Amino acid sequence: MRKIIHIDMDAFYASVEQLDNPELRGKPIAVGGSSQRGVVSAASYEARKYGVKSAMSSVIAKRNCPELIFVKTRFDRYRELSQQIRSIFFEYTDLVEPLSLDEAYLDVTSNKKGNPSATMIAKEIRAKIKEKTGLNASAGISINKFIAKVASDFNKPNGQKTVNPEEVETFLEALEIRKFHGVGKVTAEKMYRLGIFTGKDLKSKSEEYLAEHFGKHGSYYYNVVRGIHLSEVKPNRMRKSLGAERTFSENISSEIFMLEKLNSIAEEIEKRLKKSKVAGKTVTLKIKYSDFSLQTRSKTISYFISSKDLILELAKELLYQEKMKDSVRLLGISLSNLNTDKPSKKEEEQKEIIVQLKFDF
Repeated sequence: MRKIIHIDMDAFYASVEQLDNPELRGKPIAVGGSSQRGVVSAASYEARKYGVKSAMSSVIAKRNCPELIFVKTRFDRYRELSQQIRSIFFEYTDLVEPLSLDEAYLDVTSNKKGNPSATMIAKEIRAKIKEKTGLNASAGISINKFIAKVASDFNKPNGQKTVNPEEVETFLEALEIRKFHGVGKVTAEKMYRLGIFTGKDLKSKSEEYLAEHFGKHGSYYYNVVRGIHLSEVKPNRMRKSLGAERTFSENISSEIFMLEKLNSIAEEIEKRLKKSKVAGKTVTLKIKYSDFSLQTRSKTISYFISSKDLILELAKELLYQEKMKDSVRLLGISLSNLNTDKPSKKEEEQKEIIVQLKFDF
C-alpha cells in the first residue's frame, strides 16, 4: 500500500499577486482580463466569497463583486515560484507527478528522509513552501492518488487532511458525490436522479448497474468508492495532447474570418510541436459559440502529423463538417493520440497486479 501526498497551492495565481503587491492583500482580486470578453483565470479567497471563480466571464465576476480588482497574468513569475516549490518536493522523493504549476502528487512510501509518517512529511513540505516562497499550500494524504486529491480540498486554505487506511471506507461512504474527483456537474445531476447522493449510495450499486448507466466510467466509480485506485505516481508524466485557442474581441460568423484565425492557431501549434518534438494522429476542433455553448469535432488519421498545413487541412474539414449554429467567440485546435502515448491496457501482454498491504501512517 502506498503513501501518497497531494499538494495543492491555495489560490496560486491570485496569492502570488497578493504576495508581490501588499496593497492587494485582503482584497478581492481576479487574475485575468477585465474587458467585456475577459475570463477569470484565478480568484483570491476574498473574491470567492462573492461567487467569483476561475473560467467565469469577467463581466459576471464584476457583477457578483463590484469591488473586484483585476490583475493581469504573469506566467513567468508563476513558473519561477512553481520551480522553487517543486525543488522542495524533490528533497523528499523523486516520485513527483506535477499536474500543473500549482499541484502535484508525491509518493513518499519510501522517501529520502526515511520518515515513516506521510502526515509529518506533508507538514514539513508545507512549512518549507511557506518559508521559501511566502505562499500557503494545502495537502491531502492517503493510500492512493484519488483519495489524496479529494482530501486536499477538505481543510483549505492552508491545511491538510490525512485519510488513514482504516478510515478509507468510512471517509468515502460519507463523501458527497459531487466531491468525488471525476464526477462533474452533469454526472452528479444524473446520479441525483438515480438516488445517488453520497459514497454510500454509490457503493450500494453493482458494477453492472453503474456500467449500464455510466458506460466505461461505471467500473471506475465502482472501484474508487471502495478505495481501489491503482494509478501510480508518474514522474515522467506524458503529454496527452497539445493545442492552442483564441477568444475573439468580437463574435465572428464569417467562415473566411474563421479560417484566418485557424491558420494562426495552426501556426502556433506547429511551433509547440517542434519545440516538444512530438506529432499526433487526432485533430480536434473546439468551437465556443456566443451563448457559451461548446462543441468539439474530431478526426483521426492513420499517420502522425506535426506540420501546420496538414493540421489546418483537417481543421478546415472539421469546420465545414456541419453548419455553424451561431456566431463564434472562441476557436481552438488540439492534436492528440501523440507518438509519446503508451500502448493501451488491451495492447499490453501482461498486466501487473498490485497487492495492497496495511502500513502505519
